[in-house]
Parts: sequence; structure tokens; C-alpha cells
Amino acid sequence: MPSKSIDHAFTASRLTGAATDPTHAGALSFMRRKYTKSLEGVNVAVWGIPFDAAVSNRPGARFGPQAIRRASAIFDNDPQYPFGRDLFDEMAVIDYGDCLLDYGNHQETPGKIEAEAAKIINAGAFLLTLGGDHYVTWPLLKAHVDRHGPLALVQFDAHQDTWDDDGERIDHGSFVGRAARQGLIDTSKSIQIGIRTHAPEDCGIRMIYGHEVEDMSAQEIADIIVEHTGGAPVYLTFDIDCLDPAFAPGTGTPVAGGPSSAKALSILRKLGALDIRGADVVEVAPAYDHADVTAIAGATIAMYMLGLLAEKR
Repeated sequence: MPSKSIDHAFTASRLTGAATDPTHAGALSFMRRKYTKSLEGVNVAVWGIPFDAAVSNRPGARFGPQAIRRASAIFDNDPQYPFGRDLFDEMAVIDYGDCLLDYGNHQETPGKIEAEAAKIINAGAFLLTLGGDHYVTWPLLKAHVDRHGPLALVQFDAHQDTWDDDGERIDHGSFVGRAARQGLIDTSKSIQIGIRTHAPEDCGIRMIYGHEVEDMSAQEIADIIVEHTGGAPVYLTFDIDCLDPAFAPGTGTPVAGGPSSAKALSILRKLGALDIRGADVVEVAPAYDHADVTAIAGATIAMYMLGLLAEKR
């Protein structure tokens, strides 16, 4: 294999271009991107937040970034379907590694996430985050809003995450309500897709319920999302439990009746018109996974997010 290299995550001499590591070997960064803390010349930084102390059911999402990175190796060195291109031909993407958090001082967690996210965003890089439980989106939103102003939230999820809290709770089920009350998101242009539970309030956010996702085409759903956000800057968050447990068993709070991975990916593929300013994939908990199907879904969703960005360039 004279054209092959190994450990591209460490040996890459530039930030663009595909890697050539054997799929089954080599250092497991996200899609073999170079591991670096330097943000010079970077278009996109992929960052892991290994945190799951906010879960209301099964823990384990702290291992999500590892699992997603491992699953992403399957994308190595191919033009990425359905984009038909090397996503890194003109887009400089790095793996920024993980956020360092103190497991004994969770009260420090949101501030640490927000500060590190702000460093990346203010350097001019698009931030794609791998969670971690869905609480991490709260400090991420704060950092993005500080840079871009209030954002429309496009949330793929089985849960509304609008439960009441006191503004201080570390809870993956209340961050959307808090963001709405504090004006971080424009609720009139925000939308949730795949909802299959009830919460006390909807905060004025448009919802497409799970049964509606089943009944509608991917194009119809994408058209509603694009129309409802109305050209506003968007934060895109994908909770893997949006998918039916048949396609994503490895998550903390699975809910039956969700879309297939194929349906969700088809919707994402049609969201190129959105002005996406930041994105995350959260709640992958590999301890409950089987044959990496959830991790593969999470990695593919993250790859689609990169694909949408690559097409903008």
C-alpha cells in the first residue's frame, strides 16, 4: 500500500485533504482529522465534551465522544456520500480533542465549557461538538449567542427539554426552557423535530411530533424547518434519542416511535439553506449500544453537518 499513511491524526502535514489510514487501524480522531489545539487557519473544530452528570435516566454519555470518533473511521479516504466529495478538500477541519472537566466539581462545568467554546468560536472557527449529555448544549448556546446574538434552535429530539428549573440546575431536561426564558433563543423561529414526550410548556417553540415525522416526507419536514427559521442564524442540536431505539439503542433515555436513521439523515441533507452557526450531536451512550449502531448513526449525523458546511464553501 505505497499510497497509504498511518496515524494521520498526528502525522498530517496540513489541515485539508483526506487521510489514507487503513479503516481498521490508526489514531482515532474524528474522521482522521489532525489533533491540535492550534486554531490558526481552522474553518471547523470538532470538540468532545465527555460529561453525563446531568442525566435523568441512564448515565454513560461521557463515553460518547470516544464512540463517535471510533465509528467515524469508516469514512476515511472516500468521497463522502451523499455529498460526492472530499469534505476536506477546501475546508480545514481539526479535532480539538476534549474538554477537561473535574468530575468532583460539577458546578464548575458550565463555565468551563462556555469559556473553552468561546475561545474556539472567537478564533473564527465553526464549532461542532460531540457530547456528552444534552445539558452541554446550554453553555454552548451561551458561547454562541455571545458571538452571534440570539439564535433559532433547530432541535432533533424525543424530548422537549423545557422542564422548569431554578436557573442553576445541571439538568439535561431543562436547558431549552432556560434558554427560552433568558432570551438566548428566538422561540418564534425555533423548532423541535421528533418529539415523543410531553412537558409542562412548549415555550412557544414549534414542534413536529414523532408520529408526524412518520407521516410526512423528509422533504416536507425540511421545508417546514427552513420556512419556520426564516433565514435566522441557527444552532443545530441533534439528540441521538430522536431516532427510534431500533436505530439508536445506545442512549440514556430511549423512546419508541422515532424515525429511522435514514429518515433523519434525509431531512438533514435537505437543510443546506439554513444559516447554521454551531452544531452538536449528543446523548450517545455506548454502554447500551449494539454493534456500534448508535455510534455509527452519531458519527454519520456529524459528518452530514460537516457536509452541509463544505457545500457552503
